[in-house]
Amino acid sequence: MKKYFLLLTTCAATLAGSLVAHAADTIKVGILHSLSGTMAISETSLRDVLLFAFDEINQAGGIKIGDKSYMIEPVIVDGASNWPLFAEKAKQLLEEDKVAVVFGCWTSVSRKSVLPVFEKDNGMLFYPVQYEGEELSKNIFYTAEAVNQQATPAVDYLLAHGKKKFYLIGTDYVYPQTTNLILYKYLLLHGIKLEDIGGGLRKDDSGKVISAGKYTPFGHTDYQQIVSEIKQFAASGDACVINTINGDSNVPFFKEVAAAGLTPADCPVVSFSLAEDELRALPTKDLVGELGCWTYFMSINSSGNKGFLKRWNNWLETENHPGVVKEKRAVDSPMVLSYDGVYLWKAAAEKAGSFDVDKVRETLEAGVSFDGPGGKITMQKNHHATKNVYIGETRANGQFKILKSYDGIEGEPFLLKGLDDKLASMK
Repeated sequence: MKKYFLLLTTCAATLAGSLVAHAADTIKVGILHSLSGTMAISETSLRDVLLFAFDEINQAGGIKIGDKSYMIEPVIVDGASNWPLFAEKAKQLLEEDKVAVVFGCWTSVSRKSVLPVFEKDNGMLFYPVQYEGEELSKNIFYTAEAVNQQATPAVDYLLAHGKKKFYLIGTDYVYPQTTNLILYKYLLLHGIKLEDIGGGLRKDDSGKVISAGKYTPFGHTDYQQIVSEIKQFAASGDACVINTINGDSNVPFFKEVAAAGLTPADCPVVSFSLAEDELRALPTKDLVGELGCWTYFMSINSSGNKGFLKRWNNWLETENHPGVVKEKRAVDSPMVLSYDGVYLWKAAAEKAGSFDVDKVRETLEAGVSFDGPGGKITMQKNHHATKNVYIGETRANGQFKILKSYDGIEGEPFLLKGLDDKLASMK
């Protein structure tokens, strides 16, 4: 009996040790997105695709570090479209939850809010949404499109198709402001006259242009006057609109464009913050022919993309995470760049043999690649990514017909100084 008791005790201890070891073989990973407020229309889907990537990795055996496999344990926090709150939530993830990495942020103001926190705590953030550049942090990896991977290729396409007037409109924060300032200079450099750049200019006391374009607040709903101005601007027939409106304000903007009778034939709108996911909430029948420029479209005809979409739809049918909407889902570039980021981090951690931020960073900077749904993506030493760029035309079903593609475009975050130097040399 005593021997039997000792055997039971030993088995129980072994089982308990096994359970403890199993519980220890997890790694906490942060998700920091707006799940409420004006940006939830875009950011909730990024949470969903991250959960999909984590589940996919876990089901395939997890992340292999040495002779151990680690399951990803997501820690989800809501930035609530409140930029100071993003910093608080970042601090919570890094200092309390002790996550190994964070995937998150949409707006540049949210990213700039959390940046000091990541630098202070030596955390690692993967940022997946097109942005204005002019930034480089050792604690951020930008899978996002830089301006030269979205905005300038779109302008090149429009110039090649005979557009001579460009109206700039966006949401009033750093990404649209900086992107449009870059585009203002880029357009001048390409022979567009000052009077043919619409939306207005703002100058400093010395007369230097410091802002170009028309801006509205987050959540703005009344675009009647602005669209009337655009219609007048476009009367010459050779105009287009560069749209950097973010969030749910795109809905009333495009409804007003349709109500005003402006068509892509009259004045095409190319949008940099509007993709398949947001198009679900728009009257797409009125937007046929409007343009987008991204490093992924759902309509890419490749085996890699078809396999990804099949796995995504299968996951939607079977997942049980709270808050994930299953019906009428779409996939867009920020979602895919979030997904790509997870796999780039996984590959770097496995190659480094560690979750240590400094070791993973060093491995990423050496050039880790992943064959994603949009094509091959490779992390560069400057923390930006080389990837394909696609220009597409909106269809009635909310998808894009791909009109042009550029393969393997390197991300270049610093454009303003080079443009200033070129403009100065022309004087």
